[in-house]
Amino acid sequence: MGKLVSVNVGMPKNVRWRDKTVYTGIWKTPVHGPVMVRRLNVDGDGQGDLAGHGGEQRAVMVYQSESYDFWKTYLGRTDLRPGHFGENFTVTGLADNEVCIGDRYRIGDAEFEVTQPRVTCFRVGLRLDEPDMPNLLVSQHRPGFYFRVITEGRVRAGTTSCGPAAAATGSALPRSTRCSTYRTATSSGCARPSMFRG
Repeated sequence: MGKLVSVNVGMPKNVRWRDKTVYTGIWKTPVHGPVMVRRLNVDGDGQGDLAGHGGEQRAVMVYQSESYDFWKTYLGRTDLRPGHFGENFTVTGLADNEVCIGDRYRIGDAEFEVTQPRVTCFRVGLRLDEPDMPNLLVSQHRPGFYFRVITEGRVRAGTTSCGPAAAATGSALPRSTRCSTYRTATSSGCARPSMFRG
């Protein structure tokens, strides 16, 4: 059982990086109060690179508070706050070594399904001013993951438990197979096409 610690949103903007302009939505800040989550997005949120982010299979990015604690020590930083890794949901629990593709969770009025680990992206390094961050997410096995939205609904940080949905999986594949696929993608840093459509 996990808990929703923070809901974070941000609209894309132009950012200067290495003598060029990058259009990115990775800057996200916490929202207070209930927030509506829809099929393609959290209200108030947007993505700059729609080829690599967003869409039905990557509607909500999830990252763990435990990983924040890890990076604070690993990087020697005290400034990391919810949203700094570009996630929409900051959660406790739901660790990368525990979730599997196809696992479903009910949070507030909404229901979600795990689709894939985060695809490593230079924008994380840009946001944190840590150029090697994409590689570190892979080598330390802490990428975070994406949800697709099964049932739209409202969520609220601080009061919502992240519990398994009544239907624990959206696939007939054994959980061991789904977990193996997730672990392989997490270790390689490569996105695998979602096994679950519709």
